[in-house]
Amino acid sequence: MDDGGAGRYAAGAAAALIAPAARRPAIAIRDATLADIDALLAIENASFVHDRISRRSFRHLLTRAHADTVIAEAAGADGRMVVAGYAMVLYNTGTRLARLYSIATAPGWRGAGIGGRLLAEVEARSRAAEATTIRLEVRADAPDVAAIYEHAGYRRFGRYVAYYEDAVDAIRMEKSLARRLDPSRDRVPYVEQSLPFTCGPAALIMAMHALDPERATGPEEELRIWRESTTIFMTSGHGGCSPHGLALAAAARGFGVRLHVTGQGVPFVDGVRSPEKKRVIEMVQAEFVREIADEPLITLDERPATLDDIATALGQGEIPLQLVSSWRFDRQKAPHWVVVVAVDDACVHIHDPFVDRDEGRAPIDCIRIPVPRRDFERMSRYGRAGLRATLLISSLPTPGS
Repeated sequence: MDDGGAGRYAAGAAAALIAPAARRPAIAIRDATLADIDALLAIENASFVHDRISRRSFRHLLTRAHADTVIAEAAGADGRMVVAGYAMVLYNTGTRLARLYSIATAPGWRGAGIGGRLLAEVEARSRAAEATTIRLEVRADAPDVAAIYEHAGYRRFGRYVAYYEDAVDAIRMEKSLARRLDPSRDRVPYVEQSLPFTCGPAALIMAMHALDPERATGPEEELRIWRESTTIFMTSGHGGCSPHGLALAAAARGFGVRLHVTGQGVPFVDGVRSPEKKRVIEMVQAEFVREIADEPLITLDERPATLDDIATALGQGEIPLQLVSSWRFDRQKAPHWVVVVAVDDACVHIHDPFVDRDEGRAPIDCIRIPVPRRDFERMSRYGRAGLRATLLISSLPTPGS
């Protein structure tokens, strides 16, 4: 399936978003239904050589709750309405991020303004779904298509190497659907976790790289940080990275840490049934606490960091790491680390290091995710004890500065 469907728009002919008035047919926009699958497949097969959406995928996408698929109908030569194009937008659960998944115009209708009408419709649908940002990918070998999106208000913000089936790169683009967005969101580079249990190390690597762009990072460092900060056991499988362990890992690399963590309890121990495993976690945590007491680069504050605290920290150049419950993302009650990159009046913008490819997600879905402030407050508690933990990572002044 082509995750960069949006980049396939007008692949056969670079048409302007707004066609000359003489070429604008009467167009009707409506929701696509399962009865339209044959027409959608005909457009798909006529438009694209690689990464075609299959019949099965169309059926799934037309029936999923967090997507809109619209078609444009126009009058054919015989006066009957025909499907002249379609567009599909996906919405991320629990966030205000929309993704233009695919948009295509039937060959005989290119240059007639169909694509522009479809793009305007999915943007309107995204606003109605309370999305604040819409994103897409464009093939790097189609500069005319990228120019069309730039004309429509999209901006480039990254690139994926060898992203498409034929190894062509993808240009990442986005458009704000809100009145304003904090440009400082671009400060923190995105790093995808390389293993299912290394969200904490990946989040810390993002923070360290933002503060020290010359710092070398990679999977080896990710595992090294995990070994230093893990609690050893979780409910099942590999151990999770505790707030205290991550703070020590950051300090060991020369970064300052303000650690906000609630209460004196042992993180993650409630989810472990085995008494032996509980004792091991308690022993590890006790050692973390002793080491933090002797670490001058770590300040411990046993109260939760508020959104105002986090916003102030960002303004001071610190990078916040936040422990959340993954329930709102994948309905799994697991502890998960994310990086906060901006806070505004409506949303908290986060980098999520986990890319759930089984659910059809790509890294573009996990970068600067706009989460409503109220939802962020809810997800920033984990377990029965309501554990809340925030690490505010800072660079230290160089000698003589």
